[in-house]
Amino acid sequence: MLVVHVSVRVKPECAGAFIAATLENARDSLGEPGVARFDVCRREDDPTRFVLVEVYRDAEAPARHKATAHYARWRDAVAPMMAEPRSSAKYAAVFPDEAGW
Repeated sequence: MLVVHVSVRVKPECAGAFIAATLENARDSLGEPGVARFDVCRREDDPTRFVLVEVYRDAEAPARHKATAHYARWRDAVAPMMAEPRSSAKYAAVFPDEAGW
């Protein structure tokens, strides 16, 4: 299992539109066979900062995800909303094991 944390900071006036676009992408992503989980989290002390927690079933799933039409729509929609470039970090899941997702 591969866990990807995507850190995002949006322009303050774009937070609502970012949430709407990201929730649509998250819901569509959950329909992909390689996606086990897709969480959207907003920082409590800074409403312009978000973390997307994406859990993939194998190392190839992120590339398949990025090839979907819904990802392309999200990427293009949120690009002008960014206050700074988004960043990501990859993690290997330790717990739960694969059956727990």
